[in-house]
Amino acid sequence: MFTSNPFAELSASLPPAVMQAYVVVMIVLVAAGTLFDVVHKGSARYFFDNWRKSKSKGPQVGGGELVSIAIQTAVVDVLASGEFCNARRRVAHLLTMYGFVLHVISTVVMVFRYATPATPGPDVWPVLWWIGGLMILVGGYWFWFFIRVDVAAEGSSPFRLMRADLFVLSLLASVTLGLIWAYAQTRGSSWSHAWFALYVIATTVLFGSVPWSKFAHMFFKPAAAFEKRVSYANGTRSNLPGPADKPEQFGSARTAPRHY
Repeated sequence: MFTSNPFAELSASLPPAVMQAYVVVMIVLVAAGTLFDVVHKGSARYFFDNWRKSKSKGPQVGGGELVSIAIQTAVVDVLASGEFCNARRRVAHLLTMYGFVLHVISTVVMVFRYATPATPGPDVWPVLWWIGGLMILVGGYWFWFFIRVDVAAEGSSPFRLMRADLFVLSLLASVTLGLIWAYAQTRGSSWSHAWFALYVIATTVLFGSVPWSKFAHMFFKPAAAFEKRVSYANGTRSNLPGPADKPEQFGSARTAPRHY
């Protein structure tokens, strides 16, 4: 099961070109949705306006220091999710992030490079597809049921839904249904086509709902983190006060705060 390319097996009932065209459409939806999100919310304009204000109010940061800040941003803020002070939240985020990267890359490789049984590929790609999917499920469900602020700190039901939950829910639905479909197909289940249809629907919602979900923020966050570090380096700190020394004072008197 873990070494079988589910998209190659699918080619027996669906031409590979159909799945390839579907992946291209999803990429276009992400690009278009991200651009719409940036323009509609004014994120880019806010970023550049804030960048200009920071440069005008503080001393100029040298080129060498900018390179150092860029490296720190890439390593700490992007690769290690250093903005999360809570270790549990950071681990859940890293599992989901790296799992998503593995899952997407392996999907693209299997769909475009090893699309049929006539072009068998190395077992590593299906294995990475499964590992990435399972990492998403562990990190995503852990976050959903145990780490979310309204669940962990405010005592709300984990089944309470809001529009802000669209990204994580559609991601979990897509990966969960995808793994179920792959397993059912390997077992020769008569339900495999139904699971595949649900998988496609959930995946379409995930990539087609970029303007209304938190998907686009993964592209903007590195730039915002870089600007924040530059503003600290030149002393402006984005015109914000320093971080509080005792954030626990804002926690509940009955429940130990776990959301900061």
